[in-house]
Amino acid sequence: MRTPGGLFVLASMIAVPTGSIADCNRDEAHWLRLAVERVCPQPGLFGLDAQNAIPGSWFLDEIRQPDNREARRIVVRLLLPGADELIIERRQFNGRLRRFLVSYAAHDGDSARPSLQAIADGGCTVQSGRAIRADGDVWQYLDQLESDLKTLRWTETLQAPWPEGRDPGGIRVALVDSGLAYDLPMFRNRLARDGEGMPLGYDYWDLDPWPYDGDVSRGPFLPIRHGTATASVLAREAPHAALIPFRYPRPDMRRMGDLVARAADAGARILAVPLGSRRPEDWHAFESALRRLDILAIVSAGNDGRDIDKDPVFPAAFTLENIVTVTSADGFGRLASGSNWGAVSVDVMLPAENLEIVDFRGASGIASGSSYAVPRLAALAARLLARNPGLSSAGLKARILARATPSPFEREGVVAAGWIPDPLSE
Repeated sequence: MRTPGGLFVLASMIAVPTGSIADCNRDEAHWLRLAVERVCPQPGLFGLDAQNAIPGSWFLDEIRQPDNREARRIVVRLLLPGADELIIERRQFNGRLRRFLVSYAAHDGDSARPSLQAIADGGCTVQSGRAIRADGDVWQYLDQLESDLKTLRWTETLQAPWPEGRDPGGIRVALVDSGLAYDLPMFRNRLARDGEGMPLGYDYWDLDPWPYDGDVSRGPFLPIRHGTATASVLAREAPHAALIPFRYPRPDMRRMGDLVARAADAGARILAVPLGSRRPEDWHAFESALRRLDILAIVSAGNDGRDIDKDPVFPAAFTLENIVTVTSADGFGRLASGSNWGAVSVDVMLPAENLEIVDFRGASGIASGSSYAVPRLAALAARLLARNPGLSSAGLKARILARATPSPFEREGVVAAGWIPDPLSE
């Protein structure tokens, strides 16, 4: 599980017996099948032609990525009777259809809420489906369906209320990622809480109090679960630290300034940020807020296999005194394949390949990459700070970099300070 190179960042999965979803999805499934039947086999059927293929629909807009005749992804949005929407997506390579997705979004006030999706292969045969459903005011689920769009395979949690518990004490570490499956047993008693027992943290993506794990930049039916896996490494290696989870604000990165301020107000001394992008404007608010605070940010160098001194990634390439940028090495001190480096921009590397992690389902797995170097270094920082709580962010950074040594198996100029062979060593 290596983090991709864009702005990057795995809902707990609940085992359920095979069954059928509610009949309320029957009409929605009809529209999905109609689109698969009439639009999918026609490679040039877009825009008004797609509208004509779906009786009673009205063309809204079309997106082509990239915007040329050889587009690899084409999305058409149609308005249905009753103001519901049909979103048709064609994914192709070298002009050949690879996957065809069609989603139904039910009208809900001023917006359309995604509810059902059909996934077809390059031969326009439906292979599976997904349904989003709510249960009460907070709980929300993603149902994985069979090709009939009604038989249930399994269910994942998309949103959940905070678990009850008490503040665990210890150094508070804020984790900025795709969120956290905080209802898993391993996290319930690791959450920093306020005086009334309410967990600290926030969802800056949806702007609500529940930062549950799920990066939906690929679409609401395809959440990426990254935050729980990184948090599991931090929780294991800093067993007495208290977690403050934040879901990063992909829709508006200007909110990162408010996020950093909120983390500091909550008592976080360490900010773990296993994220990055090539766009410095994504991180201006983050940089501006961070430079005013005595909080140490530990950020990922990224996993694009390049020198970020020459081709920067942010926030890794910022030169603030209270940022430490870390990349991944193997156990011998060699830069890991695919990990970024930089003699100026990257401070240290440490072993972060084939680490044991716990994913959003609570299942054990293996992951690699500089995203996982971040929680290892954040855990080291938390342990150092626990022993020396009076350290400033500059002092804490100095203690960390003092542990770095030249790697016996790597050329000079890969990172500024060297590598930390064993961040668990005391």
